[in-house]
Amino acid sequence: MSRVASRLLQEKGYLAFVDVLMGVGALSKEDYEKWRCRKVPYLERVVTMNLSKLNNLLRTLQRNSKNKGLRPSKTVYKSWGKRPKTTLRFSKSGDPNVEDGYSTHFVKPNERE
Repeated sequence: MSRVASRLLQEKGYLAFVDVLMGVGALSKEDYEKWRCRKVPYLERVVTMNLSKLNNLLRTLQRNSKNKGLRPSKTVYKSWGKRPKTTLRFSKSGDPNVEDGYSTHFVKPNERE
């Protein structure tokens, strides 16, 4: 995961858990797009990693990001398409703490700070 995270941080300037999942092969781009278009009720349904490993990967990303001085940034994921935009769910449970964990991006600090 560290190589994937380093590459994403270099390319985008931030880390998003969904990008890491795609980078490690646990989420296909097609399944991600289906979720964004509301064809999948929650993201965990299409992730090809068991929930224990998924949780461990998320916690590792959060810990490593904090240790590298990245700034957490709450992000709202809205659906794509012509229908009215709705907030997407990441987990089956819909637990707010779990949803926040999935949706938080980690951003490089501003060089002027």
